Amino acid sequence: MKPTPETLLSLESYARQRAQIRASIIPHRRTRSLQLGEHMTLQFEDDATIRYQIQEMLRIEKIFEADAIQDEIEAYAPLIPDGSNWKATMLLEYPEVEQRRRELARLVGIEDHMYVDVDGCPRTPALADEDLDRETADKTSSVHFLRFEFAAPTIAAMRAGATVHVGCDHPHYTARAAVTAATRDALLRDFAAT
Repeated sequence: MKPTPETLLSLESYARQRAQIRASIIPHRRTRSLQLGEHMTLQFEDDATIRYQIQEMLRIEKIFEADAIQDEIEAYAPLIPDGSNWKATMLLEYPEVEQRRRELARLVGIEDHMYVDVDGCPRTPALADEDLDRETADKTSSVHFLRFEFAAPTIAAMRAGATVHVGCDHPHYTARAAVTAATRDALLRDFAAT
C-alpha cells in the first residue's frame, strides 16, 4: 500500500517512536537483504522499508509541509513492490576511495547484468534504473534500483518451494547466491494473492 501523508507519523510522533521502529526495522531489513559477492548488497524493498526511509528523510530534512511530504512519497513509493515483482536497491560497496573509483569505472552496465533464477523456470532479468540513468560512459553509480518482474508460473514455482538464486554476470563481477528460506518467505509476501 502506497504511503500517504495521512498514514505517516508527524515529526513529533516519529521522534517519540523512532527507537522502537528502528529496533523492528533492522531485523526486517536484514531478512530482506542478500550479499552477492564481496562488494554487492541487494536490499529488497517493501512497504515497511520504504515507510521507514520516508520517515527518516522527513526527520533529517525537518519536512512537515504537505507538498514536501508528498514529494518524498513520490520519490520513494515506486520502490514498493506492486504484486508481481521484487524491487531492490543494489549497493556497490568499496571502503577505499581509490578502489571505489577504479571499480565503478570497470563496472559500467552492471545493473543490466542482474538476474533471478528459479529452478525449472526461465531466467528473470532485472529492469534497472527506470526512474533515471545512474551511470556515465566513464563510471557506474554505487546505487542502482532494480525491478524483477516475474511470470505467473515462476511465482507459482517459488510458492511451491523451488530453489531461488540471484546473480550477476557482468564480465568484471560474477557472483551468484542462493536465497535463504527465510528471505524467500519474506519476499513471497511481495506477491499479490492469487
